[in-house]
Amino acid sequence: MTSQEQIELTAADGNRFLAYRAEPAEPNGRSVVILPDVRGLHPFYKDLAVRFAEAGFRTIAIDYFGRTAGLGDRGDDFDYMAHVRQLNSDHVRADARAATEALDGPVFTVGFCMGGAHSWRQAAEGNGLAGGIGFYGALQAIEEPQTGPGAPILLLRGGADTVSTPEDFDAFTAALDRVGTEHETHVYEGAPHSFFDRSYGEWAEACQDAWRRILSFTERHA
Repeated sequence: MTSQEQIELTAADGNRFLAYRAEPAEPNGRSVVILPDVRGLHPFYKDLAVRFAEAGFRTIAIDYFGRTAGLGDRGDDFDYMAHVRQLNSDHVRADARAATEALDGPVFTVGFCMGGAHSWRQAAEGNGLAGGIGFYGALQAIEEPQTGPGAPILLLRGGADTVSTPEDFDAFTAALDRVGTEHETHVYEGAPHSFFDRSYGEWAEACQDAWRRILSFTERHA
């Protein structure tokens, strides 16, 4: 049986924020920090933390909005956009670091939408990570990497995603090449933005393939 609980973490800048921790019954030696989409610590990401733990990962899913929204619930009625506009990369880095330091072994970030882009950025910067995995990252949320090489990056993209264009991704991966950061990309043809979280039922085959790629990537880079 996995164990799970909602916890509070404190970042280096003093920010207190909600997180959800799931511990595996049989650890595989790897750990994951989940960086959610714009909704923050939505129930979907608590469930996903448990799924990672069931696969053997020590896992913490974090909330982004402790600085502006306190420690409240992030259900479907949470007005997340008012807080997204106040979030910056330094905040995400500090909070992700606090979660990383609460885990052990090789730690990977796994992010979605805004969190997908931040997952890539965290890994591109190093930040003590073994790698960074992102689904349909919203590249406008981050800057291109300027230094490197960082930790390896896995980009899982929806072919019909319109949040970031193919040209955006070409520019981003070219920047990774310039700084020497290893990366691999898989595009799910026809899949929309948020296919793994908001429309999982319609894209089950793509989601299952993405899950297999996550397991392979983390095993290879642990």
